[in-house]
Amino acid sequence: MKSLPFKGLYAITDCVNLNTEQLIYKTELILQAGVAMLQYRNKHDDNSVRESQAHELKILCDKFNVPFIINDDIELALAVHADGIHLGQADADSEKIRASSDQRMIIGISCYNDLDRAVTAENKGASYIAFGAFFPTLTKHNTVKAEPELIRKAKQQLELPVVAIGGITPENGGALIDTGADFLAVVSGIYGADDPVHAVRSYLKLFNNI
Repeated sequence: MKSLPFKGLYAITDCVNLNTEQLIYKTELILQAGVAMLQYRNKHDDNSVRESQAHELKILCDKFNVPFIINDDIELALAVHADGIHLGQADADSEKIRASSDQRMIIGISCYNDLDRAVTAENKGASYIAFGAFFPTLTKHNTVKAEPELIRKAKQQLELPVVAIGGITPENGGALIDTGADFLAVVSGIYGADDPVHAVRSYLKLFNNI
């Protein structure tokens, strides 16, 4: 099981606008370009499609030695031997997951704009926390607005790595890294790009400039 990287670009799959063939093709390019982690997020396909896609993506992540994270579904994560699980507000408790799975499993928690939730997540054994949306995004509806200053406060109070998410581009992502973000989580900025390799490299330059 792979461990949590130090920092970098956190790719989240676009399973709404891409079919399986497109998803696998673009993901291989994205992994090869140098992302730090990959999260499989698919809220609309049936279980058989999701399990098939997750298996293929896990093989690719192993090929490039990139941690593979499953969004929300612990059963799927265990079935494909994923390296981690990402949980939202209404999902299972991280303590229960930690107790029922490999102790090395990466557990990420969405904290939106709530620092208290982040403190609780750290106390319950989370591996990283995610704040956002920092900028307008078409990927998720009814998002909560988070301010960059929240990252700075979290880094002062917590030991956990911080993931920033929500409408992040190569033009605005640097400001989030400057406030302390360890990872930038991106969906459409890379999966929606005509040249995903160039898109990934544009984000990676932000980290190289720090």
